[in-house]
Parts: sequence; structure tokens; C-alpha cells
Amino acid sequence: MNDQPSVRVRGAKRADMESLVAFSLAMAWETERRRLDEARLRQGILAVLSNPHRGLFLIAEVREPSRRHIVGQLMVTFEWSDWRNGVFWWVQSVYVAPAWRRRGIYRALYQYVLGKAKSDPTVCGIRLYVARRNRIAQTVYRRVGLVKTNYIVYEQDFVLDSVPS
Repeated sequence: MNDQPSVRVRGAKRADMESLVAFSLAMAWETERRRLDEARLRQGILAVLSNPHRGLFLIAEVREPSRRHIVGQLMVTFEWSDWRNGVFWWVQSVYVAPAWRRRGIYRALYQYVLGKAKSDPTVCGIRLYVARRNRIAQTVYRRVGLVKTNYIVYEQDFVLDSVPS
């Protein structure tokens, strides 16, 4: 493998379901030590793939000698901002397979999102949240041009807080 693989970013399809599920399960465990309900996760991914108003999944692929190989994913969801009269794109469910990290995969995904967002006049910005302890991800996000905000996220989770770890 060379250091900077040729990465192709594309919209995910239903045929990518197994990769999306596997990556999301791995991401939840790696970042929060959470075991997700796989059936619920599968339904949640399908809900996005079936309804573009909910969001979109992107896939990062690299070409290996005999085939294309999925190495990363990212989901975008939407938040209306009355202050800006526009939509923020929220980057979520980011995962890059461990063997492909530090090789430009996330950067390729983010540059794709950034290009699409900037070309849409209804989009006013891009946001994401990251676990406080995930220093590696925070460094990656700063390197692509994202900045820390003054906001702290609060939540009341009706689903994951009831799932045993």
C-alpha cells in the first residue's frame, strides 16, 4: 500500500449496508465503548438511505489490484438555522478502517462534503460533535479547517441510555 491511496468518495447505496453497519458498530465501540442494537442500527441506516431528507451516507473507496474496497464512511444530517436562514450540515458517524487511517481518507470524505456544501446556496455551514476524550479526531478536524465553538452539547437520550453495555 502506498501512503496516499487514490480515494473515490460516493453516495452510499443499499448494497453498502453491511459495510455501513460494521463501521457504525466499530465506531460506537471504539469511541464510546457502546454496543449498539444491530437491528435498530440497520433500520436507522436504512431510514437515511431511503429518505434523502433525513440525511446521506458517503462511502470512501480505494482501488486495490482486483477490486474497489470500502475503507471509510461519513453521514450528513441537516439542521435549519433561523439566524442564518440556511441549513447546517452535521457530519456524523465518521469511521475510517484502522488500516487506512492517517492516509487521507477522512480528508477526502470531508473535502467532498465541503465542496457539495459550498456549491449549495441553502447551506450555511458544517458542524460536527466529537467526544472530549477523542483527541486524535479533534486534531484531524482542526487540520481540515474546523474550529472549536462556544457551544457544549446537552442531550437526553431515550434510546441508547436504555441499552445495556
